[in-house]
Amino acid sequence: MFRKMKKPRRILFGGDSCQNNKMSNVSYHISNLLEKMTSTDKDFRFMATNDLMLELQKDSIKLDEDSERKVVSMLLRLLEDKNGEVQNLAVKCLAPLVSKVKEPQVETMVDTLCSNMMSDKEQLRDISSMGLKTVIAELPLSTTGVNLTTGVCKKITSQLIGAMGKQEDVSVQLEALDILSDMLGRLSGALVSFHGSLLSSLLPQLTSPRMAVRKRSILALGHLVPCCSPALFSQLTEHLMTELAKAPPTSMSRTYIQCLATVSRQGGHRVGEHLEKLIPMVVKLTSVEDDELREYCFQAFEAFIRRCPKEMSPHISTVTQLCLKFMTYDPNYNYDDEEEEDSMDVEDGFGEESDDEYSDDDDMSWKVRRSSIKCLEALIHTRRDLLLSFYSSLCPALLTRFKEREENVRADVFSAFSTLLRQTRVGSSHVGLITEQVAAREEEPTVTMLKKQVPVIVKALHKQLKDKSVKSRQGCFSVLTELAHTVPGALEEHIPALIPGIVFSLTDKSTSSTMRIDALSFFHVLLVSHPPRAFQPHMQVLLPPVVACVEDSFYKITSEALLVTQQLVKVMRPLDQSAAGGFDPKPFVKEVFSSTMKRLKATDIDQEVKERAISCMGHMVCHLGDHLGAELKGVLSIFLERLKNEITRLTTVRTITLITSSPLKIDLSSVLPEALSVLGSFLRKNQRALKLGTLACLTALVTHQTSSIKPAALEPVLSELPSLVDEIDMHVSQLSITLLTCMAKACPSSLAKISSSVLPGVFQLVHSPLLQGGALAAILDFLQALVLSKASNIGFSQLLKSLMEPFHSPQCLSDIHRQSYHSVARCVAALCSVCPKDTPSTVSSLIQQVKSHSCPESARVLAVLCLGEVGRSGSLGGSKEVQAVILEAFSSSSEEIKTAASCALGSMAVGSLNEYLPFMLKEIASQPKRQYLLLHSLKEVISACPASSLSPHLESIWALLFQNALCPEEGTRNLVAECLGKLTLVNPDQLLPRLKKQLIGGSALARSTVVTAVKFTIIDQPAPIDALLKDCIGDFLATLKDEDINVRRVALVMFNSAAHNKPSLIRGLLTKVLPHLYQETQIRKDLIREVEMGPFKHTVDDGLDVRKAAFECMYTLLDSCLEGLDVLQFLDHVEEGLKDHYDIRMLTFLMLARLASLCPAGVLQRLDRLVEPLKATCTTKVKAGSVKQEFEKQEELRRSAMRAVAALLAVPEVERSPSMAEFANLIHTNADMASIYQSIQGGDASGLGPAEGMDLG
Repeated sequence: MFRKMKKPRRILFGGDSCQNNKMSNVSYHISNLLEKMTSTDKDFRFMATNDLMLELQKDSIKLDEDSERKVVSMLLRLLEDKNGEVQNLAVKCLAPLVSKVKEPQVETMVDTLCSNMMSDKEQLRDISSMGLKTVIAELPLSTTGVNLTTGVCKKITSQLIGAMGKQEDVSVQLEALDILSDMLGRLSGALVSFHGSLLSSLLPQLTSPRMAVRKRSILALGHLVPCCSPALFSQLTEHLMTELAKAPPTSMSRTYIQCLATVSRQGGHRVGEHLEKLIPMVVKLTSVEDDELREYCFQAFEAFIRRCPKEMSPHISTVTQLCLKFMTYDPNYNYDDEEEEDSMDVEDGFGEESDDEYSDDDDMSWKVRRSSIKCLEALIHTRRDLLLSFYSSLCPALLTRFKEREENVRADVFSAFSTLLRQTRVGSSHVGLITEQVAAREEEPTVTMLKKQVPVIVKALHKQLKDKSVKSRQGCFSVLTELAHTVPGALEEHIPALIPGIVFSLTDKSTSSTMRIDALSFFHVLLVSHPPRAFQPHMQVLLPPVVACVEDSFYKITSEALLVTQQLVKVMRPLDQSAAGGFDPKPFVKEVFSSTMKRLKATDIDQEVKERAISCMGHMVCHLGDHLGAELKGVLSIFLERLKNEITRLTTVRTITLITSSPLKIDLSSVLPEALSVLGSFLRKNQRALKLGTLACLTALVTHQTSSIKPAALEPVLSELPSLVDEIDMHVSQLSITLLTCMAKACPSSLAKISSSVLPGVFQLVHSPLLQGGALAAILDFLQALVLSKASNIGFSQLLKSLMEPFHSPQCLSDIHRQSYHSVARCVAALCSVCPKDTPSTVSSLIQQVKSHSCPESARVLAVLCLGEVGRSGSLGGSKEVQAVILEAFSSSSEEIKTAASCALGSMAVGSLNEYLPFMLKEIASQPKRQYLLLHSLKEVISACPASSLSPHLESIWALLFQNALCPEEGTRNLVAECLGKLTLVNPDQLLPRLKKQLIGGSALARSTVVTAVKFTIIDQPAPIDALLKDCIGDFLATLKDEDINVRRVALVMFNSAAHNKPSLIRGLLTKVLPHLYQETQIRKDLIREVEMGPFKHTVDDGLDVRKAAFECMYTLLDSCLEGLDVLQFLDHVEEGLKDHYDIRMLTFLMLARLASLCPAGVLQRLDRLVEPLKATCTTKVKAGSVKQEFEKQEELRRSAMRAVAALLAVPEVERSPSMAEFANLIHTNADMASIYQSIQGGDASGLGPAEGMDLG
């Protein structure tokens, strides 16, 4: 039939002859299709309807009014077609048709579908329901289509409310409720005017005699809740509570509790205000002897805990006790029998049979146990602050339930326990950088309690690792994996008990692929987190099943097994010989080698397997290369092949690096020349990871394979290096220079030609403002190695000239960055340190340059800094001439020379402390004009000198600093504070109490200096002062209540430093400190004043700096002390900040974006209040005629606000907020805001992805 149709269809439906008049062509085309749809032949009707659907799906199609009416009429007729396939196609046509026809036609469709839905014919009812759902899914959400959507929704809603009242026909009710749920789920915002009547219609359905009606009513109410008004929400909740208070029959109680749980899940925080009344009701219902009711009660508790964690706080204890009681509720089973069987060591199979005797199809108690355990998991997940108490209350209870007989419930027990372990890991990772003793004290509570439970956990799990149930074994492996991550090394003594279970899952023929992958994955975690000695005695048992998995046909198993094999190779012979423990790997080498070699040779395998086979064999060569004998050469030749392959080259480069660095000194001479050539070619590839890996590999080869490398072999490498030494990528430059240093040390003759190739780039890098840290250290090493190698024709004087020459140009001072002076000075000092014979003449030359007024200022500044750096190494001795020159430089008219002299004096004092420090202290006391510069020198001395050198001078420095602590100049006071803080680190036991004493009775200036000094004692590395600081930091933070605003500001800055660098210091004080912190975020009108500037009045806010400091503290606390914050209280102050000064708003936008990812639930609770200030910022326009800076500031504000909006739109369930939905729609329809949004999202067309997720088109 269809073959016969092909030809006429091409003529009738697909003709290309009517190109001139598009609309008439479409009309003609559609008319032909409609004619075919009236055919008596069902196949013709089917094909014509299918063609119509394809036409309607084209974006280009436009229908005239007559065609619209005819198409709609025909499709509605086809819904009553006798052929089911035609009916289904007609429904599918409705979807594209909604966007192609005008509003009256859509209304006609909806009217017909609604009336058909109440038809007596079941098939027509079903197909019309499908049609309505299709239309609802296609209604436009954009502003342009909002009138159509609202109109259609009103029509459907009024008809559905009528349909719901049809008590005599349940199927009509069910369809109506289904459609209503769909519509509320997608278009609740368009139905706001109907929310009241919908609620009135849905509530009576909760008492329907039919359970299906009740369940669908609950679903519809759930969709209504997110967008309904607070009054309606209260009405719904009050109704449910009133009905529950009447003590209805159990089946009705079940419905009301189920509805409450759904409302809580969907309505979130809004349930919080009703919890005081609700909780006692739900608690009371748990005592009713009905398993389903109890299950729903615990589901309600879980929803309350997840959605309203703060409001649930008073009820946590009650709910926990109920969960603990009912998680063991199993009236039809006696677990004591099972324990007796365990003690009798009965065969596994017997236990399985005994389970069947107790199983009962009518037994619903497992649902109660499961829901109570899920409730506990929600509690563990949301209340990390109660973790310690969970270890004494919940942990033992969960462990006893590992024996749970019902597989699904047991899986939930494992899941809850894994959550407890994860929370412990997250909690312990928040511990700040502190000394070991304090760290131990910080970790003790939870981790120590967990360690005590490890034997119980293993005892409960190790038998289940051989369980026939795959789900149980996966649960066991999941718990053990989390345990190994949380407390590495804790399972060491239990490994003999775990090995049989691992081997069983790897060898059992009935085991699925997923199970074997899970077992291998856990085994890998175990190997990584425990010492080799724990596994070595069991190698004979462990190796065969892993090797069998390497040879498995499924690539994922092979890949995971190769990863495990690689780790087992490390276990056989660790590179750290002290960990080897006398274990002989020889018996196992052949077995591992042959299976890995088979995978290494194969070229037709998965990419991941190829890479892991290379890596695994690389580890074998690295750890066991001396056992491979003649096979080694073959392996290396395969590596060379893989090196030339684009797919595997990066992995091979890393593997060769590993082998080269092996203490076994593997001979690579057979492949080295060719490998060097290939590696050289990689340096010009535009792939950064490959460049970095290649440079590391070449450095290892030059260092460890020197004897096998001829200088000529390095030429391909050297030719590529000049282009890599560039400030564009400092890391690549650093590795390139490190490679050059290795060449200068190992193969100096290879560098004969570098003066014209690489050196210009190195000198350019030295003069770069970006040079610092590792890259600078690499250049210093290189220059020293180069001058010592004497290979090239470049000696000390030439290098010195190349370094300093640019500074002798008269125009140089403005061109060269300050950082370049310091970099060059360090290079000069590095050269002097390895060429002591040339140092005196260099120093003399530098002194002459400083004295010579004919030299450019840049050259004199550099010469001063060079003297300082040479002096730092002690090469100057106690030269009086240098001292005089530096002192004279302090009197220079040039600020640059004076600053350089300050740095130089500090550096020289570091090199000769006894020579320079007394002189420096004397100058500080006697020269008030130079005091600031001399204090900079003193700061350098205190920062760089070891404590033992400074100790004899401690008292004199301390006394001098406190003489200047009250200096009215804030810059000087801050310098004094920094010196005091760093000096306190030298002898904290003695000096910290002295700082504390200065808080009492001192002036405001003294207090601010002391508090600032404490900030400099808080460094980001562990230090001896930490334990002392922890005990007294509360006294310093008491200055947050100081009457002086400046003292409060510096106290906030110090608090911020502690929160950032050592959060453990202040975690325990948050409850005392936060109220004062939040108080400082308030705008104080008494600190705002008006200043007259000529004819203008200018407003000055003296409290702005304090507020900024407070908000900066809040931002830091989000990262370091989140668990100590009440998020809702925190958000109240963020909300105020969103309306504050420009700087503070910028900060609060960042905070909001951070909070959206860290605490989405809390943000959702405050969303409606947060949207308004964001909208205000995004829609504010600068007054015409404002200065350019005002426009730029407003633009930056809008961009920052939009970033916060983007973060909010990414929060799950944000679509439930009507205000956010409205704002997202505003962004979508406003071209200006949409463009900002898209540029923030990366500029792609899908910029409003999250808004689309909110059904905003």
